[in-house]
Amino acid sequence: MLERLFDTHNLFDPATADTEFTFTTSDYALTVFGEPLSRAVHAEAPGVRLRFHQITVPAVDDIGATLAGTDGLFMPHGYLAGYPSVDLYEDRWSCMVAADNAGVDEHLTREHLARLPWVVLHHRPTDYAPALRQLTILGVEPHVDVVVENFQSMPFLVAGTDRIALIQERLARKIAPAAEVRLLECPFEVVPVKEAMRWHPTHRQDARHQWLRDIVARVGDQVTAH
Repeated sequence: MLERLFDTHNLFDPATADTEFTFTTSDYALTVFGEPLSRAVHAEAPGVRLRFHQITVPAVDDIGATLAGTDGLFMPHGYLAGYPSVDLYEDRWSCMVAADNAGVDEHLTREHLARLPWVVLHHRPTDYAPALRQLTILGVEPHVDVVVENFQSMPFLVAGTDRIALIQERLARKIAPAAEVRLLECPFEVVPVKEAMRWHPTHRQDARHQWLRDIVARVGDQVTAH
């Protein structure tokens, strides 16, 4: 962090830059945002390299150290406060069931949510999907059948079973075709996902990082428009 603080770049030319940016991200944000970001960076700064690290629970618990060692942390609003951020895009939660699940037609009910076994992410007291937390607040206690560490595996653990899962729609539409699953509207109003990139305040005056924040914001606008 001290090196970043005293080695601030006052000038940065993306066309000739030979540098690397490091991000800490979930598999969800990487799948949705990584491709358009890498394309935009390659077009403007062909000498710039990108490195993505998988986010972990300890990384979130020690957020100061995590942000000090990375250029950007991709995480939805609602988890962290007190650090500057760049908004990326919005998403919404969808319910996912197997394509051949005969017990579910085109409409889910809260009775389905209480009866069907669930595939969930992490499922710890301090680490959970906000949409699932919202479900418990409504009085529906999900019967957890499978716990995973990433979102991308969920469709394949739902396919061919009577399980159900909550998944972000942008991610689901990318990977669901590879698994035999259906996406359905949630039978309750779910708080949307508002993805953002957080960064350490020591980057504020760094021209190198200012360019990064600018291109991240522009790619976010493109994802939103798409």
